[in-house]
Amino acid sequence: MTTADTGSAPLPRPDLSRSLRPRIVLYVQHLLGIGHQKRAATLTRALEDKGFAVTYVSGGFPVRGLDTGAADLVQLPPARAVDKFFKVLVGPDGQVIDDDWRVRRRDLLIAIVRRVQPAILITELFPFGRRQLASEIVPMIEAARALPRPALIAASVRDILVEPPKEERRHEMLDRARRYYDLVMVHGDPALVPFERTFPLMAEVADLVRYTGYVVDRNRNHTPPPGRDARDGTGEVLVSAGGGAVSEALFRAAIAARAGSGPDLSARHWRLLVGWNLDDAILTELRATAQAADIHGFTVERARPDFVAMLGRAALSISQAGYNTLLEVVENRVPAVVVPYAGGLETEQGLRAGLVAEQGLIEVVDEAGLTAAALADAAARAAAPRDRRWPAIDMDGATASADLLADMLTMRVAP
Repeated sequence: MTTADTGSAPLPRPDLSRSLRPRIVLYVQHLLGIGHQKRAATLTRALEDKGFAVTYVSGGFPVRGLDTGAADLVQLPPARAVDKFFKVLVGPDGQVIDDDWRVRRRDLLIAIVRRVQPAILITELFPFGRRQLASEIVPMIEAARALPRPALIAASVRDILVEPPKEERRHEMLDRARRYYDLVMVHGDPALVPFERTFPLMAEVADLVRYTGYVVDRNRNHTPPPGRDARDGTGEVLVSAGGGAVSEALFRAAIAARAGSGPDLSARHWRLLVGWNLDDAILTELRATAQAADIHGFTVERARPDFVAMLGRAALSISQAGYNTLLEVVENRVPAVVVPYAGGLETEQGLRAGLVAEQGLIEVVDEAGLTAAALADAAARAAAPRDRRWPAIDMDGATASADLLADMLTMRVAP
């Protein structure tokens, strides 16, 4: 069931066919890119497959094509960041959110928890991020802990945290984790990135932390949009950037790079998958630029639900270096060039990309040095034959997370 009223966020109606399942409320808030939503949606589908009934509560702007499976989707009055520093949040009207907005969202979240009566409450990223929304998240947690049968509280967090601007922020994270949480699910593999690499206080919360492996969408069965061929992507160069909010420079560089990428790549079809967060006007401009360069050599279209399947058929991937795309590249063992997003205080993409590049698996172009020539050279290097020894990284994080939560509930009710 889907609820998409961004003004009042009606509470979910109980589905009798799922009423006997243990209930989970999963809260996720994306502010710029859609990676948080995509990872949370992949986790949600695994939880539903495990036998949970999930109420997926989204605080960001609706994401087109988000696949949450059979979960109940509740859309809160949405907010987004106005820039790459994430300090100022606005609603659909572009107005900065105020105290009344915060109180309304807090009360909605408390009401959802009281209505659903979850056995488990999951907060995506918090308490290791989203501190600007603590005024609604903490009361939601407290409401879940105050239920007649208190909910287990779990955090769902990626392997790498953004470097906080102040050291005391880390202690704030630690204090909230110790005070409120029963479990911290780190969606990563310490063989690639140990959590303490970006959270030095890991030892003080180690008893709560469980590595799950990476949460990666492994479904190659998503159907293409109407009118698109299920063989699209075969032997192509795929250029992508997730939601695409900060991707215009990458796409423009890719169009210009094709001609100089070497005889093999320049003869291939290049497909630009433009995220839905990039304006239609920019999409139109990109199409015109690509047609002027080579009307038959490019396809410029919106991002597609069958991206994972397309990636598995591609000759080369060019993308930013978000959690989902980079791990999908490794999962599909496709040659790749990544341009890590480095705006604002962002350090996560560059660190993960660097660690993967150290193993000789991908080529990295720094965002500050992004030019058509630099991208073309990196593409040629990435596409050149080489002996890539793809590491044995745990990519089954969605299923492992569901198993972990099921085990926790079993232990809770055991005599």
